[in-house]
Amino acid sequence: MDKEKLTAYKLIREEDLTDIHSKGYILSHRKTGARVMLIENDDENKVFSIAFRTTPKDSTGVPHILEHSVLCGSKEFPLKDPFVELVKGSLNTFLNAMTYPDKTCYPVASCNDQDFQNLMHVYLDAVFFPNIYQKEEIFRQEGWNYHLEKPEGPLTYNGVVYNEMKGAFSSPDDVLEREIMNTLFPDTTYGVESGGDPEYIPDLTYEQFLQFHRTYYHPSNSYIYLYGNMDMAEKLEFIDKHYLSGFEALDVDSHIAPQPAFKACRDTVKEYPVAENEGEEDNSYLSYNMVVGDTTDNVKCLAFEVLDYALLSAPGAPLKKALLDAGIGKDIYGSFEDGILQPYFTIVAKGSNLDKKEEFVSLIRQVLGEIVHNGVDKKAILAGINYMEFRYREADFGSYPKGLMYGLDIMGDWLYGDEKPFAQVQQLAVFEQLKKSVDEGYFEQLIRDCLLENPHGAVLCLVPKKGLAAKREKELADKLENYRKSLSEKELAEMVKRTQELEAYQEAEEDPAFLECIPMLKRTDIKREAAKLTNDPQQVDGSLFLYHDVCTNGIGYTDLMFQVQDMEIEKIHYLGLLKSVLGLVDTENYTYGALFNEINENTGGIMCGVEVFDDAKDPQKFTAMFSVRGKALYPKYEFLFSMIREILCTSKLTDTKRLYEIIAQIKSRAQASLVSAGHQTAVLRGSSYGSRMAAFQDEMAGIGYYHFIENLEKDFEAKKDEIVQNLQLVMGQILCQENMSISYTGEKESVEMVKTQFVSLKKLMAHMTETDGKQQISCTKKNEGFKTAGQVQYVAQTGNFVEKGFAYTGALDILKVALSYDYLWINLRVKGGAYGCMSGFKRNGESFFVSYRDPHLARTLDVYKGVPEYIRHFNSDEREMTKYIIGTISGKDVPRTPMMQGAISKTAYFSHVTEEMLQRERDQILDATVEDIHNLAPVVEAVLSDGQICVVGSESEVEKNRDLFMETKSLITC
Repeated sequence: MDKEKLTAYKLIREEDLTDIHSKGYILSHRKTGARVMLIENDDENKVFSIAFRTTPKDSTGVPHILEHSVLCGSKEFPLKDPFVELVKGSLNTFLNAMTYPDKTCYPVASCNDQDFQNLMHVYLDAVFFPNIYQKEEIFRQEGWNYHLEKPEGPLTYNGVVYNEMKGAFSSPDDVLEREIMNTLFPDTTYGVESGGDPEYIPDLTYEQFLQFHRTYYHPSNSYIYLYGNMDMAEKLEFIDKHYLSGFEALDVDSHIAPQPAFKACRDTVKEYPVAENEGEEDNSYLSYNMVVGDTTDNVKCLAFEVLDYALLSAPGAPLKKALLDAGIGKDIYGSFEDGILQPYFTIVAKGSNLDKKEEFVSLIRQVLGEIVHNGVDKKAILAGINYMEFRYREADFGSYPKGLMYGLDIMGDWLYGDEKPFAQVQQLAVFEQLKKSVDEGYFEQLIRDCLLENPHGAVLCLVPKKGLAAKREKELADKLENYRKSLSEKELAEMVKRTQELEAYQEAEEDPAFLECIPMLKRTDIKREAAKLTNDPQQVDGSLFLYHDVCTNGIGYTDLMFQVQDMEIEKIHYLGLLKSVLGLVDTENYTYGALFNEINENTGGIMCGVEVFDDAKDPQKFTAMFSVRGKALYPKYEFLFSMIREILCTSKLTDTKRLYEIIAQIKSRAQASLVSAGHQTAVLRGSSYGSRMAAFQDEMAGIGYYHFIENLEKDFEAKKDEIVQNLQLVMGQILCQENMSISYTGEKESVEMVKTQFVSLKKLMAHMTETDGKQQISCTKKNEGFKTAGQVQYVAQTGNFVEKGFAYTGALDILKVALSYDYLWINLRVKGGAYGCMSGFKRNGESFFVSYRDPHLARTLDVYKGVPEYIRHFNSDEREMTKYIIGTISGKDVPRTPMMQGAISKTAYFSHVTEEMLQRERDQILDATVEDIHNLAPVVEAVLSDGQICVVGSESEVEKNRDLFMETKSLITC
């Protein structure tokens, strides 16, 4: 970087960031004091972010509503939703915004130079010159509004953030996390809900909303971040000339004062709603929470991450084991929260009861005291350090750009002080320091000082209450109805008019001139060639050895795979259970805790799972594989395979006490994930009505599997012998030589070593046991409405177009983008207030439409009915069509990590997808016309004609619409 060109900025710090092969710079904008960080390297996946320290004083959600609202048009880009236009027509690798308890971040990423410049330009204009001052409708749409269609009612609240947070407040796990922070920091900004509490969001006025922007969205309160391979001086010059130089320095009071330590640990009980059919017994959360210092103490923070692993997260960890053995809870877990000024450590017993609180606290203090006296388990500590160091060196964040994740981590230190701004990317020295400190009593001292003798803590209990959701709904309905009745005829007419005006604003066509303002690429900017696969199928000892030649920097990625033959539903259930048992029970040479630590001290981890691949040649078929995935540095590969052998050949499935602990934990965590990811839950269940593959997945990991686990947990004593027998039976049928293959990603010099290990392992595997005959899984249309204690819906409709004679085409990918950011976006999110909307079309014909955190149900299904008509009238000029095409390709051209490259190629192999098919589909996208989209109307009609719907939603809304379903039932029954 040419530092001589940085005349508008003052260079504060310059460092070699050897951990990540980069050069780091800290600068200050001379005129405004805007803080700037540059991380310069050869990564083509460039990242820009601008963040502001935002410190709310109430729970109206103003930072969150503002985060949504500034992306709804600005001075240079005055259309209603430039964010959506960018998503449709950008090659971005990341594009979003995030609200945290004390900051709001606006990051973008792209590998294309011009696209990156465009994204940066639009985002800077959005944050500094948003249209919120000219258009009150933005605040009402994104935040909250009174919705009244006729004077006689009903009067309701609506708004994207309002409905999003109703969904967030429906999850007891999320409520617990929120209440812990509010309790520990009652006198600071962390004592309120930055995302917004639905009870208080309607208290926010338009003027308060604008004032928050005036106060905090100023360069003097900003943190600007650039990462990657670019002309940094050129970018900084643009930022200065177009934006920063137009402002004067301002003294922004966004300082975060630390919470004074409590004189004594506090004790709090809160309630959360459960559905009428859901039990209250064994359904409480007990939590022990301690504030442990300052987030800028990087060594202590990393040490607490390690302690979380060693005390709680690792199977067999002492605190976890003691609480489980005492029957305090059915799921024990911990967390270390360090994204705020004062980090805190949490211990949670889920599936407990309030009367166990004293025993919970007493046992925690007893076990921690014994650890301090006798010393920590050094093996567990070193395993935790190695596991985290492996992940840090690997820097594999999946589809998320490295630079983005580095930047978000860095903000945690940068926001609170300038002493060590690069600490999060200078961790290798810290890992070495922690290894040395294991023998010096450092971890024991942390436990004593922070978890035992620390008065700044809270014991917070979250207890279930039936009828609470209905009570709150009635109170809100009564409040709104009483308010409506208090209004004069004139006031009611005005409210109806404002509702109509907001709808008119939302429905109004964009000014074509405004659309032209959004910078975009041309079709010629997109490479024509589809990404290559790396499949090299070989035979080793009569088994498939699928090799992926990828540069992995000395790490090997192994997928040991066992093909699953057809089996009856109960055996599918046990296959799902087996993947959660292997590696987490005792083996011949190790207890399950020692096994886990041994693996993590020497490798990047081993885990079991089940993968399902559709068949591009025959949509009626699918392939299921039980997989054992492991990764390690090449010198550790013999050890990796020795551990896989230990798990597959010597696991003890007869320890029923341990089996119960695993089953109870599965149930606990599934309860949370089925609702929090309700859109995925509903789509999978809805697809299972007509797809054998989806039916298999649902019984192995979805609602069908959850109900199986529920019954096992409830009747465990009566069924424990049967459980052991079935696990052994399924293991014998699946994990055998005849079903065995391997997928390996790594450099060529490692291949022969891996082959040798594979052959050695195969010889130890048993031969297939006889089965009691094959049974095809069947599909039944059920159209279920699953009731929860939540306040929002996840509404799915599914179907299959291949079964009706239609073929898959790349144009369906374009339609997905058009629906998700045009028709569905406008009707479900903008006008309906749902937080999200999605659609999908697979090569085997399986398709879906689904909403996320949706206040509606029947209305949403009516929107789906309108999709074919929308397609028939789809009308885009060349510019708009190009935008959709670019947005489609953006989702396909995400930079791939080595592990991703191997996984994508493996999936293509087992799905019979070839490079020729991928190229044909890419050509169909790049050459698509409006007519190609019109031709998809019958395809979508074929999908909708199946009439398959599944909804996960609130009790009241599902019951109100029960005539839409064949069955309504509680999602959680015990």
